[in-house]
Amino acid sequence: QVQLVESGGGLVQPGESLRLSCVASRSILSFSAMGWYRQAPGKQRELVASLTASGSTNYADSAKGRFTISRDNAKNTVFLQMNSLKPEDTAVYYCHAKIGGWIDIWGQGTQVTVSS
Repeated sequence: QVQLVESGGGLVQPGESLRLSCVASRSILSFSAMGWYRQAPGKQRELVASLTASGSTNYADSAKGRFTISRDNAKNTVFLQMNSLKPEDTAVYYCHAKIGGWIDIWGQGTQVTVSS
């Protein structure tokens, strides 16, 4: 069973940056895609950014120009660099992996709070 472990969340002030990391328990080269989702209180989980095996990226409109998804295949890790954070970015951020095009794996989530 593949496991995903997120880290890097925390409390920051508006305008600051955070980098989230997601380490997989096996090589991410076999994953068809990886991504980051978030869920704020009372809201549905939403896609923030995704990265396919071929290197294509997709960002939510709210993330474009501020967030960057990347990966380190040697470390089985995917990152989410978040700059210019806003209070509305406050949420639990979840790492996601798609395996074989139809198996979904989720991490346990990491809390990001943006507040002055």
